[in-house]
Amino acid sequence: MEGFDTKLIHGHGYYDEDRGYFIPPIYMGTICEHPDRETGQPRMTERGTELKYAREENVTVEALESAIARIEDAADALGYASGMGAISSLLISILRPGMRVVVPMEEYGTTIRLLEELRKFGVTVDQVWPDTEHVIDALSKPADIVFLETMTNPTLRVLDVRQISRAARDAGAKLIVDNTFVTPYLYRPLADGAHAVVHSATKYLAGHNDVLAGVSAFPDQESARAAWEWRRMLGSTMSAFSAYLVLRGLKSLSIRMERESASAMAIAEFLREHPAVKVVHYPGLSDSPYREVADRLFERRLYGAVVSFELKGGKEAVLRALKRVRVIKPSPSLGGTESLLTYAAMSASGPIAPEVRERLGITDGLLRLSVGLEDVEDLIEDLDAALRDRRVGSDRRPAPHGGVATRRGPSPRGPRTAAPPAPRAIPLCTPRLSPPRAPPPRTCSPRRS
Repeated sequence: MEGFDTKLIHGHGYYDEDRGYFIPPIYMGTICEHPDRETGQPRMTERGTELKYAREENVTVEALESAIARIEDAADALGYASGMGAISSLLISILRPGMRVVVPMEEYGTTIRLLEELRKFGVTVDQVWPDTEHVIDALSKPADIVFLETMTNPTLRVLDVRQISRAARDAGAKLIVDNTFVTPYLYRPLADGAHAVVHSATKYLAGHNDVLAGVSAFPDQESARAAWEWRRMLGSTMSAFSAYLVLRGLKSLSIRMERESASAMAIAEFLREHPAVKVVHYPGLSDSPYREVADRLFERRLYGAVVSFELKGGKEAVLRALKRVRVIKPSPSLGGTESLLTYAAMSASGPIAPEVRERLGITDGLLRLSVGLEDVEDLIEDLDAALRDRRVGSDRRPAPHGGVATRRGPSPRGPRTAAPPAPRAIPLCTPRLSPPRAPPPRTCSPRRS
């Protein structure tokens, strides 16, 4: 039996027997010869679909789908243009007028918004408190789909997916799990009976903040084929270049999750003792109410690489911290090599009603930190400097590319001797243009017989 890391690296199954290449190339062509000249029949993929047009099938995307299916222990997997492309295509492939969806109140805000918009097609959507008991209680009435995140965004509640899966099966409902925050390195919901698992592959699977992509995986071919048909019709298929980038990032998933999760634990313990911090949300902390369920579910004693924390000073303190961080970047994503600090109320949780956010603990003082691969000592120092009320240097702007920061306004120490002017910087987005050169004189060479 192959180990997890071997599947990450070789799970695509690509091998060019004629040339010996074993790294999947980028097939940018949108079409291929159809039908085959020799046989007169269509070329077929391993899933039994015709290989003719890139909106339906692409060889590079198929290589990624093979790798995802193997690491998820799935029958099949599909690649999409984004995580929301995966979620929307999957939901639309299942839902019919009159169906009922159960979803926790705390989810990625755009997922909540999508489900609310689906009401106009005759779908009932019931939002419940985001814990295991309330989700199971909601299944006492007939339901068709339960959609949840293994670890909620952004307060990191860990739901007992295994227990909810049993309850959904008994109620005749399909369980769909967004496993983006946890990744298959820590937990695989299909093993516990989920109908499908989805990921924003933009995040940990790709892991480099440079590609937009989504994936879904299924325990049986029938479910996958239904989702494939809707992906084809909606045009949400992943591009070949995106698939190549996700394949590249996938190879280092285990190493990145180990390093980033260990750093996240150290940062959570540091923030727990910080005088500017009111509360820390991280399931790996010994006093977290979700530590026990995480230990039951997760295959390794790791708890993810996201830490959320609330500042005592509310929104004012949050904006000040976002302004002061240097190594960490204010940004609304997660799962990449760079550490990112997100103001949840203005981004991921923005579509959730303010009164519901307040009940959930998504306050105006809440920040979500996605821990990257930087040295953890540098991240802790950066956070400490950003959170402490330091007057000296508190108004300094971050310096690009590790340069010297600039100060707003006059120096408190009085005027200084003027320094020689620095050479004018050329914006990165503007190419340096040279004056056109005159073409060389044209010469003729004698024609040789």
